[in-house]
Amino acid sequence: MALRSAVFWLLVLLALALRDSCDGASSHSMKYFFTGISEPSQGLPHFVSLGYVDDQLFSYYDSNSRKGEPRVSWMEKVEKEDPQYWDRNTWNFRGSEEIFRANLETARNRYNQSEGLHTWQWMYGCELRGDGSKGGFQQYGYEGRTYITFDKETLTWVAPDPQAQITQRNLDADPGFNQRQKFYLEEICIEWLEKHLSYGNETLLRTEPPVVTMSSRTEVKDGMETHVCRVHGFYPREIDASWTRDGEVWLQDTFRGFLTPNADGTYHYWISIQIDPKESGRYRCHVEHDGLQDPLDLELKEPTVSKSNLGLIIGFVVAALVVVGVIVGIVVFINRRQEDYNAVPRRNQAI
Repeated sequence: MALRSAVFWLLVLLALALRDSCDGASSHSMKYFFTGISEPSQGLPHFVSLGYVDDQLFSYYDSNSRKGEPRVSWMEKVEKEDPQYWDRNTWNFRGSEEIFRANLETARNRYNQSEGLHTWQWMYGCELRGDGSKGGFQQYGYEGRTYITFDKETLTWVAPDPQAQITQRNLDADPGFNQRQKFYLEEICIEWLEKHLSYGNETLLRTEPPVVTMSSRTEVKDGMETHVCRVHGFYPREIDASWTRDGEVWLQDTFRGFLTPNADGTYHYWISIQIDPKESGRYRCHVEHDGLQDPLDLELKEPTVSKSNLGLIIGFVVAALVVVGVIVGIVVFINRRQEDYNAVPRRNQAI
């Protein structure tokens, strides 16, 4: 029972994590994640919808409450301007909930599977990048594998499995439907993202500069030095941290940590490098972030002597195992139709 719940939320959270990067200029996104399971149990809903602007959960719906609800205070501004917002979106969520039930059964039959625990997921969203360009995506997923993906540039669907090619042919047979998907991703979704950014600008558009610290060790066995550059307490999440040698980015013998949130909504990150101590003067930890007026270039600290770097190694291995374990469970995505200026597309497409 607990395992099912853990797997369910793990899939949702991983889908969020894998779509974001810690590098590059600041960008903003609005994304929706819908997950359905075929065998709900004790308090675990069979359908959940999560709406995110950047890293903030602003919209929530599940099959137990059957009601769309805000998750941030700034959504009150939306309700004042659009009193029917939650009623309209609740109706959309309920429609998707019913279609998810049918899609789970259809997919199970197409893959010739028995009854039991199966998962169906959809993710769609849009992005305003730091360079002014826009992005958008829609994808279905079933049982931890990509089922079908929308290519908005060619106005076609891409299906990796034969079982999904039936859906592909059905969707591509309606060019008008595909054109509406493109219009939603490039116009309507971006419009709503900009609205939400204006409503939540005090938190979504804030900047908090990183605090950068360095630590170092010398490995007695071979005399090599391990240096760790830790970046704390920054927002937004986009950050460019790298090791440089003689002013050039240096990737050799470099390990990267995972961009993770702090309790206060900020983030932390780390990178490490192993070098010959004779060349330590050539290396710097380089950090760029929107909260910094100028990039930081930190010199290496004098290392402490350690009999073993076992602690660091264990940390790297554990972190890697966590990612591998999560990736094994990922279920990605599904598609919906948009015909007006609702925040959520009006109708999810049955397969």
